[in-house]
Amino acid sequence: MSVERVPVTVRGYESWMKQLKQLKEVDRFENVRDIERAREHGDIKENAEYHAAKEKQGMIMAYIRSFEDKISRAQVVDPATLSSEKVMFGATVTLLDFNNDEEVVYQLVGEAEADLKAGRISITSPLARGLVGREVDDAVEVTTPGGRREYEVLAIVYQ
Repeated sequence: MSVERVPVTVRGYESWMKQLKQLKEVDRFENVRDIERAREHGDIKENAEYHAAKEKQGMIMAYIRSFEDKISRAQVVDPATLSSEKVMFGATVTLLDFNNDEEVVYQLVGEAEADLKAGRISITSPLARGLVGREVDDAVEVTTPGGRREYEVLAIVYQ
């Protein structure tokens, strides 16, 4: 049985590890205390505080399992160790958006660490798929959920 690897940058992997540690070492223990406090109030059948704490416990455990799964399948890629004339995973790409004549900068990252507001787009997004393999000065035309877009690759950096 093969396990599908999940590409992730070093920053993304470290973030996952930090979140997992928070869940295991802080959130889970606070939740146990909340459950104990709620039990002290008497009958747990009609105790909304107890039921809310138990529901939160289930969510915490689900998050822990999710992070452990992602971490176990992580294929960590350090963009700083890469060097290429072409766009690939981990690249930070400066583009000229022909639709509004503005420069935009995106880093191509794994799905789980994508954050458009922070300039990180998923390697599986339409724009990233259109950029992979391109070089500086290449024109790129992609169809996105917002419509057809045209770009020119101005710079490719691995940092």
